[in-house]
Amino acid sequence: MPNANLLSLITQLRSVADTGLLYAKNEYDIERYQELQHLSTQMFDEVTGYGAETINLLFPRAADYPTAKVDLRGILLSPDNKILLARESGDGKWSLPGGWGDIGYTPKETIVKEFWEETGLQVKPERLLAVFDKKMHPHPPQPFYVYKMVFYCKALTTEINKGFDVLDVQYFDIDNLPPLSEDRILKSQIELLYQKIITNDISVWAD
Repeated sequence: MPNANLLSLITQLRSVADTGLLYAKNEYDIERYQELQHLSTQMFDEVTGYGAETINLLFPRAADYPTAKVDLRGILLSPDNKILLARESGDGKWSLPGGWGDIGYTPKETIVKEFWEETGLQVKPERLLAVFDKKMHPHPPQPFYVYKMVFYCKALTTEINKGFDVLDVQYFDIDNLPPLSEDRILKSQIELLYQKIITNDISVWAD
């Protein structure tokens, strides 16, 4: 079984343990769910090599029912149909502008904020193109269970001013994409999104 699939199963196991500890009432159940937590930490370390201390920081004790994280991205095309990408400071590779969903912001508001912060562009999210479940795509393994929502955006301004948290912002041809930050976006996903825009496919892709 590929590590990504195994990691997804371990993350689910950890979620079961965390949820159980939220609602367990007797000492027997609490002990069993704590044992599940410990086993999931050991398994996670076997797959990733992160170490127990780092893993426990990644998975703090749940104070509420565990849910998936939401990653919000926007795809913007130039007049000649090139794709706007931002170069991530974390790994030096490229991604669609966006990031984690922020509490207090709608998905569209988050997209508008992220575009402004990363590219200096004001945009209008037109429509939702896709909802990807990261476990269904060959992203690198990661501890979080993530849904990725991608919106088609139109530019309201044209002058690019890269933000402090990205290394560069450029347009790229669909047939000449740079090295991508695959934790954030995959070539196959960009190609799918691009085709939906070019063919005016208004359906929403959902895993």
